[in-house]
Amino acid sequence: MFKGHPKGLFVLAIANMGERFGYYTMLAIFVLFMQAKFGFTTETTSTIFGTFLALVYFLPLFGGIVADRILGYGKTVILGVIIMFAGYFLLAIPTGTDTLAQVMMFGALALIAIGTGFFKGNLQALVGNLYDDPKYSSKRDLAFSIFYMCINIGAFYAPTAAEGVTNFFMGKEGLTYESKIPALVHQLKANTISESGLQELTSLANAQVSGAGNNLEEFGNHYITQLSEAYNYGFGVACISLIVSLLVFLLFRKSYQHADVTAVQQAKAAASSGNKQAVEELTPKQTKERMIALFMVFFVVIFFWMSFHQNGLTMTFFARDYTESSVTGIERISFSIVSLTFLIVAFYGLLNVFQSKKTRGKLIGAGVFLIGAIAAYIKYSQLNEVESITPQIFQQFNPFFIIILTPIFVGIFSNLNKKGKEPSAPRKIGFGMLIAAIGFIVLSLGSIGLPVPTGEVSSTLVSPNWLISTYFILTIAELFLSPMGISFVSRVAPPKYKGIMQGGWLAATAVGNYLTAVIGYMWGGMPLWMLWGVLVVCCLLSALFIFSIMKRLERITNNA
Repeated sequence: MFKGHPKGLFVLAIANMGERFGYYTMLAIFVLFMQAKFGFTTETTSTIFGTFLALVYFLPLFGGIVADRILGYGKTVILGVIIMFAGYFLLAIPTGTDTLAQVMMFGALALIAIGTGFFKGNLQALVGNLYDDPKYSSKRDLAFSIFYMCINIGAFYAPTAAEGVTNFFMGKEGLTYESKIPALVHQLKANTISESGLQELTSLANAQVSGAGNNLEEFGNHYITQLSEAYNYGFGVACISLIVSLLVFLLFRKSYQHADVTAVQQAKAAASSGNKQAVEELTPKQTKERMIALFMVFFVVIFFWMSFHQNGLTMTFFARDYTESSVTGIERISFSIVSLTFLIVAFYGLLNVFQSKKTRGKLIGAGVFLIGAIAAYIKYSQLNEVESITPQIFQQFNPFFIIILTPIFVGIFSNLNKKGKEPSAPRKIGFGMLIAAIGFIVLSLGSIGLPVPTGEVSSTLVSPNWLISTYFILTIAELFLSPMGISFVSRVAPPKYKGIMQGGWLAATAVGNYLTAVIGYMWGGMPLWMLWGVLVVCCLLSALFIFSIMKRLERITNNA
């Protein structure tokens, strides 16, 4: 899986992993932060969340233009990191809840979005350029799967980092996280709290600090302030990860420097040397045909990302308001980042046993498997009989499944390729949409009988396994769609528009991310099973569309 690739792939993947670790650490707690600190409604929170995600993924279109036409890929990436750092730094500064605090937050979000716009698509373009070399061209899809897996290694540890930092700083004040408190405190401040809510808040306050129920307003202000500051420190983690990312990108520049060239730069170099054949040229008809194919795929993936990125919005609401906040038995291992890490080690050791052709390699793999399995069991045996869980921790499951499933899918697709039966990238995208629909069918089934959302934690709670199962299925869908889509863009994009088209892929993601807010607006307006059903229908219709144009897409892919 990892053999035969240029070194630049791993440098760029690690640089991206650091940036994504910071981004997903921030994203894991962002919705919770806004509602706890400012008391935003679900509608306001959904609008801000959807708009921010849309900008994060739409601005790479302009970042691609800047790279393709002005700065080049490497310089644009560096500029992006610097701007992102400024944004995360602003977000990490503790503030009050006045207008200035909100202006600082929105300014920070704007900087993060602009910086990501310069960074993300152009890093992907650099990876694609590495595989323009005929020596590596056959490994392009595999390369983007590895690249995508590294993104998710960063994302895997992010929720735990966010939770660990939050719990640490709350603990320093003698407090613990309780999902019900922020909403009740804001109801108290607005004089909209019910008698039962007042009694519950009094009980929860006394459980946090003895006698705190005697002065709920003072306790509420203190709790919200400390929780908000704990979230601020969580955002600060992103600043550190960006520094690491930038150092990797700069220190190992030689490994990808030869690929850091745009079509404009190639044309200038060719003109100065008199070599007119140095730059691949397409006819206007070919360029138009490729662009149309790309835009058709972009249209389809809008609905996947609208569905998938509910993980940071309505699925986080579901985790907070409808999912049990503690686990027992074997389920505890799923919420221990250390145990899961050792399970990953054990899995890759076992994988090496089957993949290695030499006895020595098989023995090493077996040893790694045993060490990982034993360490995971030891950590599991040390867990409390009842483990408390927070809403944001569920976001670790998607990247965990990516790390585990990527080599499995790579192996499956490689075997199919050898037999000449591997599905094309567009066909994989279609399958991904169908699988995503199945994921939301599972969540729909788990939501049958649950009350319509009211903004408070429900008295009826379901097993965490419903969300975990949904994340597992959505991860399979993602592996069919996202790395294959990036690879498709890298292959089909006209040479002069590589950066722009990588930005176009992300812009389509942006539209989908903005549409996440539409589903957020429906939260509380219909039964939950029906809410998830809307996403099922969207995924099925998207799959139907892409399969209806499949022959055209596959013809263009084969000719690219």
